[in-house]
Amino acid sequence: MQQISLDEILSMLLSRVDSLSVGTENIKSKVNIIGRALYKKGLLSDQDIVDAVKDEHSLLLELGAIKEMPQDDMLVAMADSLLQWLKGDGEAIKKSMKVYEEKMRQAIAKEESKPRIDVAPPSVLRQLDQLGGKGKGGKLIL
Repeated sequence: MQQISLDEILSMLLSRVDSLSVGTENIKSKVNIIGRALYKKGLLSDQDIVDAVKDEHSLLLELGAIKEMPQDDMLVAMADSLLQWLKGDGEAIKKSMKVYEEKMRQAIAKEESKPRIDVAPPSVLRQLDQLGGKGKGGKLIL
């Protein structure tokens, strides 16, 4: 019987994840190049992209992959993002990335500012009760 160490398993898994990541980036690059060529040749219009985004989400909804159809303004925003790539509009992409990063910072700050309730395991609560020296029974510790 052959034994494999945990390190070997992790190494194989990480290697597989790396190859999947490279493959995904390769496919993404090819799709971007083909889309950009079709757009520049006039074979794709802005409206074609908006319609394709709507069609994609309609299919996802039908398949149950999403629970509700995004609102039209959200679909147009998704199409605009795709169009920025197809048009090769670097400045618009940079601006979108900055806006996205700021929204993420705000969301993180909002989440961190919410009050948190930490729950200690029962063993820790028992230890605290014993340190308090006042009989048995649960106490609320703030």
